[in-house]
Amino acid sequence: MRFSPEFLDQLRERLSLAEIIGSKVRLQRRGREYVGLCPFHNEKTPSFTVVEDKGFYHCFGCSAHGDVISFLTETEGVSFPEAVENLAARAGLPVPVENETERADREQRKTLYDVMATAASWFESQLQTGPGSTALAYLEKRGIGATTIKAFGLGFAPAGRSALKEAMLARKISEQQLIDTGLLIKPDDVKASYDRFRDRIIFPISDARDRIIAFGGRAMDKNAKAKYLNSPETILFHKGRILYNLSRARKAAYDAGSLLVAEGYMDVIALSQAGFPYAVAPLGTALTEDQIALAWRMASEPVLCFDGDKAGKSAAGRALERALPLLKPGYSLKFALMPEGEDPDSVLRSEGKEAVRKIISSSRSASEMLWQLLTLGADTSTPERRAGLEKKVYDSLGNIKDDTVRRFYRNDFKNRLFKHFRFQPAKGGARASLKKRLAQPATGDLKKTRLGKSSGEKAVKNHNEELVTLVILNHPQILLGRHEEFVGMDFQSEELSRLRDSIVEWASNAETLDREGLNHHLVEKDFEKLYTRLTQGDSLKSDWFAWPDADLADAEKGWLHVLSRHHELESLFRDIRSTEEELNNNWSDEGYRRLTALQEEIHNAAGDEFEIEGLGLASGRHPAV
Repeated sequence: MRFSPEFLDQLRERLSLAEIIGSKVRLQRRGREYVGLCPFHNEKTPSFTVVEDKGFYHCFGCSAHGDVISFLTETEGVSFPEAVENLAARAGLPVPVENETERADREQRKTLYDVMATAASWFESQLQTGPGSTALAYLEKRGIGATTIKAFGLGFAPAGRSALKEAMLARKISEQQLIDTGLLIKPDDVKASYDRFRDRIIFPISDARDRIIAFGGRAMDKNAKAKYLNSPETILFHKGRILYNLSRARKAAYDAGSLLVAEGYMDVIALSQAGFPYAVAPLGTALTEDQIALAWRMASEPVLCFDGDKAGKSAAGRALERALPLLKPGYSLKFALMPEGEDPDSVLRSEGKEAVRKIISSSRSASEMLWQLLTLGADTSTPERRAGLEKKVYDSLGNIKDDTVRRFYRNDFKNRLFKHFRFQPAKGGARASLKKRLAQPATGDLKKTRLGKSSGEKAVKNHNEELVTLVILNHPQILLGRHEEFVGMDFQSEELSRLRDSIVEWASNAETLDREGLNHHLVEKDFEKLYTRLTQGDSLKSDWFAWPDADLADAEKGWLHVLSRHHELESLFRDIRSTEEELNNNWSDEGYRRLTALQEEIHNAAGDEFEIEGLGLASGRHPAV
């Protein structure tokens, strides 16, 4: 079976080589590359390198070399067609079967690339001569220098109806080829064909292999019907599958670990000239699924730089809507909205690159942007309206296909909703005394529980956060296959949250998960003071399973129990807050009895943490000790 070079290129561009190889080889990032132990020969020192931006792997030990397709043929023993079909399924691409027509199209494309290159060269020459003087002056006024003009291949299309047509025919390029590339418009009637781009600044659009496949044009006439005009869809150009400046930005984005997605040509050019060479843009459409996949090949969290007006926020919403089903662990979007009425180009010209850098550094996460869009102007003054907002939120999260990402989003938005609906007690009367009645000290056996001894929800959460972290500090092997539970715990302590993130980072890259290695890592990351407080303090001494002398099986069993208890208590605390809110709006004895029952349930849930079946047996301890 023969596959067209264009299809194979699209397949390689759609998939992450590091992600495919990383499913079989443990890779570590080093600068622009990834390294690991070679899967093709036995070695103890990594000599296997994956170069993501160039799409190949190479082993300096055994000289194995190839791309994502050859990796599958070598490691899974499948044929070339089988490897292509396997990868196409992963990429969500239908496998084409090339017939005679498609073979002819492939040969035609080879010639049309030459046509586009010739037209681009002619457009460039027109910008530097008499017809393009006004356009050149306009670019200079916008702050676009000669070096940038040359680097981006900017040109000019004269105002005449057939200037390009005549120039290309004189170069032995046929009228049909000019029509096929979209450079000429052929009316349905018998009238003569004419130039598509007239009296416009020209922006060449290249594919990932830096071949010109289309053009964009900015009108010089203020009264033109369309300010910007792109080439139509052709055999070379599918606007939803390419990003402007892709070929130039790819290496810069990979080196910087960052990618900026702006809205238009001038934004990209201005950003690049100002020191942000990793900028790209969609081509007059909302960001498509294919363009998001292309962006993720260059950076795991591209920053979308949209205008600060209503249209810009609408574009952000459309991009987020497209991205939700595609989100996967480690891959998301960020949003940097410019000030009202501004775009990246105008901010650069008025305030300079540091202003843009500041806006980018404070960009919002996808979850924060989604929350703002969903809750903007939402009326939550009644229970029914609050229920409506909750349904709207969870319906939106249902679009996330990845189970893990969707679960974390649901946990995050569950907390956001409860904070959004948080009860604010009124003054005076029975409601004012509610908080006082609920704050009565624990009595009898209840005093013996940790919750009974604590000051309430905050203290309980803090205790649980410290305890689950201490267990990991002394038994980091637990993270093998269970890091998601640790990451998924919502820490109220920012200090402990940062410590947890650093632990997970270490575990993702460490050769072995040992206590000494983790200790060394945390000391290097300036967590020594917090590490010492947790591992040498007395507040958690009674939780014996958290300490080094406990058997790993007991430590893991105790750790999972505390996690489960923590989530159970969080749910109960949320129910209490919700019931308090109902009582504040509509006091009733039945509601108060329900609230008291919930409190008692919390006290019971926070009781003896050692009532865990089998805990202590592996360590040679009696379960009740």
